[in-house]
Amino acid sequence: MHASRRFPALLLSALFLALPARAAPGPEVFVPSLWDPASPPPKPDPAALKPLLIVTGQDDPPFAFTLPDGTPAGFDVDLARALCDELKVACTVQARRWDTILPAIAAGAGDAAVASIAIAPASLAAVDFTSPYYRTPARFVAPLAAHAGDVLPETVAGKRIGVQAGTAHEAYLKAFFPAATLVPFGSAAELRAAVAGGKVDLAFGDGIAFAGWLNGPAGSACCAFAGGPFTETRFFGEGAGIAVKRGREPLRVALDYALWRLAQNGTYGDLWLKYFPVSPY
Repeated sequence: MHASRRFPALLLSALFLALPARAAPGPEVFVPSLWDPASPPPKPDPAALKPLLIVTGQDDPPFAFTLPDGTPAGFDVDLARALCDELKVACTVQARRWDTILPAIAAGAGDAAVASIAIAPASLAAVDFTSPYYRTPARFVAPLAAHAGDVLPETVAGKRIGVQAGTAHEAYLKAFFPAATLVPFGSAAELRAAVAGGKVDLAFGDGIAFAGWLNGPAGSACCAFAGGPFTETRFFGEGAGIAVKRGREPLRVALDYALWRLAQNGTYGDLWLKYFPVSPY
């Protein structure tokens, strides 16, 4: 149900605690735009909004983690607070264990979950969703010495592409890059080590996980994105949305409106740049 699980929490917590409050845009930074500026959702009636309990995750940086003083932080946490500010409604943000989040929303023990939950059939059977607030693209990563440019099906003949076995990324390569030689690995860590060590020409996988690695000392010293991004929903899903209890249409619409507003006034972009200084797109 989750968009994907990323790196070990301690590793990324240290990385993102070191981030500045606002990262300056650069050539590697791109803010996704998922909302049509000309098509705002209906504006909610402020009088109909009541204080909200918003549930988020734990130990899933950069989306949710805990500061040394015990305060929840992360992209999802900051987005939840920004949504409440935009709607001018009092909110409590509660971090919960991952496996309890959707049951809590479905049972009415929370009003909404901003927790990087993938909009997928299994979760749609239990809750309703806003429009996606980010998608997880697939990306190629290449060693810096390779000076790789765009990566196309016709340019990879004979190249060794590392990929995590049994994933949608492997299935995508088999479907669209048949001329490449696929080298499967059992874990994302093994895949990263292979491309860093030059054992494969390219690695293909989760763009957000790769972005976090490339923003750290090990990844930035060896590798860079090449080609892409690849966002085909048939393989990589519809993205992550905010979950609400089934039938709470006024709340879902209000949150969609707040997401649209945050995109238009720049708040969403500021949060994206803060937590993704190396763009996964």
